[in-house]
Amino acid sequence: MADELLQSKLARLNAILGELGNAVVAFSGGVDSSFLAAAAVRVLGDKALAVTAVSASYPEGEVHRSRTIADEIGITLEVVYTEELDNPDYVQNNPDRCFHCKSALADKLEEVVSNFGGRYENLLYGAIADDVGDYRPGMSAAEQRGILAPLVDAGFTKADVRAASQAWGLSTWNDLAAACLSSRIPYGTAVTVEALRMIDRAEAFLKSIGFEQVRVRHHEEIARIELDPEDIPRFFVGDIYTRVSAELKSIGYQYVTLDLQGYRTGSLNESLISIQVS
Repeated sequence: MADELLQSKLARLNAILGELGNAVVAFSGGVDSSFLAAAAVRVLGDKALAVTAVSASYPEGEVHRSRTIADEIGITLEVVYTEELDNPDYVQNNPDRCFHCKSALADKLEEVVSNFGGRYENLLYGAIADDVGDYRPGMSAAEQRGILAPLVDAGFTKADVRAASQAWGLSTWNDLAAACLSSRIPYGTAVTVEALRMIDRAEAFLKSIGFEQVRVRHHEEIARIELDPEDIPRFFVGDIYTRVSAELKSIGYQYVTLDLQGYRTGSLNESLISIQVS
């Protein structure tokens, strides 16, 4: 039954893409956007284009990875550069920060469409059914700007995307969840290039010593590390925790802490939820 349901969703997705006739896919190289790009190129061929937006909030080295995945999928990739840090509404980092980020992305996607002289009309991004109902102002911005979410329309969950990606042989099928570096900074704390670089370096170091699922939440002079709960005991094996502390302090943090709840998506939204409840 599960396979039949997934096949039904795939058929619906193919129909949606086929009706569009062409597509520009916002492509981060993550699980969802990679699957959407693969689906688009399967249905539309060279009438599908992937666009990766690069900025200070995009981890260093991810552009190369996006190019590699685009080559694997067989889709043409364009790289654009967004300047959301030039927007005071983004920098001040209110809870609607993602709205301004998605708006900047929409501007660049529309520029790409214009540059191709009408070859492409439809803008797509990889939102999935799991995202609906969560606090995601970026989805509101996408809807307002006419960016389509065919995976939502076809009912794809994260489990569906992973299963279909694995069946198609996509290397991204089991990749860990990813989000822009600005998501590590608490609302109300300004987003700066310096903070983003500190976060990027800190997370890169933790990954280099074997911690795969990592977030370094940036509380100004305090780094709050979130790891997969299963990895927390290993953090205290041998001299690992002292090495991490020394490295993150060399990056610029004064205090280095470990969150004992471990990694969870949207942990900085917890303060918003508590405010709404009270």
